[in-house]
Amino acid sequence: MNRTRVAFFDVDGTLTTSGSMFRLLAFYLAAMGHPPRVYEERRRELKAMAAIGCPREATNRAYFSGFQGVDAAVLAGVADAWFAAELSTGGYYHEPALAALRRHQERGDHVVPVSGSFPAPLRPIAADLGVEEVWCTEPEIVHGRHTGDLKGPPMIGAAKAEAVRTVLARRGATPDDCVAYGDHVSDLPMFKAVGSAVVVGGDERLRTSARAHGWPLLPGALPPPALPLPRTGPGAAARTRPAFHSPHSSFAPTSPTRYEMPETA
Repeated sequence: MNRTRVAFFDVDGTLTTSGSMFRLLAFYLAAMGHPPRVYEERRRELKAMAAIGCPREATNRAYFSGFQGVDAAVLAGVADAWFAAELSTGGYYHEPALAALRRHQERGDHVVPVSGSFPAPLRPIAADLGVEEVWCTEPEIVHGRHTGDLKGPPMIGAAKAEAVRTVLARRGATPDDCVAYGDHVSDLPMFKAVGSAVVVGGDERLRTSARAHGWPLLPGALPPPALPLPRTGPGAAARTRPAFHSPHSSFAPTSPTRYEMPETA
């Protein structure tokens, strides 16, 4: 009998050369007509939280608070335009990790990105990669607008491990038949929930664990190319959208692709 095999991938810094959350934020603010200093101020605030030891979960929540009142459809449209701009640079995907993902797809493994990012930027990525299920952070949206809060915990650390266990249970897969890819120590709980892991990049704490467990290594991503920012307001055409799910909600896909939801800033 064929065993179900699942490959879990962190996204930012693993499959891609840049972080979707900060890059989308810069693109969104430019699309809304804000001067560059607005993004720089917001970025400094979030970096300062990290510098004084705030956990990634806290900085993640602080990031989403900045979208309070934003129309979710507008943000989704800007995210589609942002992704097109990222692809235009020719250096968005981290090729070694992307090649690994393609190998899993070619042999029929179920590929599941697990990310602290959120549906707006992850939908076009998932559609482009041809993946059917994504677990990520889920912002709270009421009457079509972001409240600035989350519907549950960010998809970081222990939440990633829980998402992995949920996917395995649904698919009848055993941990020993599955693998996870990640670039940050916060991916370690996800690694420990499967039978094998691949460390991407130079996070020394992860590399120490890799040596202890015999996990293979992939090179880290090169610095991303400069992102071309918009000079006008949003007007991107909607892309085909995969379906997302989280421990808190799910909705039907509008295409053959599917999703599951709740990295942080």
